Amino acid sequence: MILNEECGLKVAEFLLKIKAVKLQPENPFTWASGWKSPIYCDNRKTLSHPEIRTYIRQKFVELILDKYGKPDVIAGVATGGIALGALVAQELGVPFVYVRSSTKAHGLNNQIEGEIHSGQSVVVLEDLVSSGMSSLVAVDALREAGCNVKGMVAIFTYGFEAAEKNFENKKCKLNTLSDYSTLLRQAVASNYINDNQLASLNTWREDPSKWNN
Repeated sequence: MILNEECGLKVAEFLLKIKAVKLQPENPFTWASGWKSPIYCDNRKTLSHPEIRTYIRQKFVELILDKYGKPDVIAGVATGGIALGALVAQELGVPFVYVRSSTKAHGLNNQIEGEIHSGQSVVVLEDLVSSGMSSLVAVDALREAGCNVKGMVAIFTYGFEAAEKNFENKKCKLNTLSDYSTLLRQAVASNYINDNQLASLNTWREDPSKWNN
């Protein structure tokens, strides 16, 4: 669920403008999973644009307070959620930690970097959610540390059915600033894509593993 339509469209406009999101169904990308995809998303680019970075930070704060209340800690998912997570934690005036995909193989073998205590309430911050599996690793690690994970926020989600099921199975709420459907509406409104491209993009989201442009 996105914060609201106005925010969703504005974030989509920003992502398209700076090419953090690229839509090219005629010349698809190949994901690490092997899927062919008409969309590529690199939300780290938002960090290089102060106006956009500030807007996203403020909307994250609004979203967190509205959906979860002020948490004890913000936890960023490494690596995409680290920089924005720290900015959001600063704005909220709460501690920040980040969570690795796995424990380090040296030193203290930490998976959670920073100071965290059992019983603390945490909101997890991510830049992008696809299947949700890598993001939910962070949720598991925080729960194992005794934290009360109130939910997760992200800039963008593809809205895959598999992701919805994964979050439901983990009993973790997900709220985002924008999503795939909103992005496509903005792309059409700004003449970024045509009707044929829109049809292909909609087909991909229905079953990305079998999509063929």
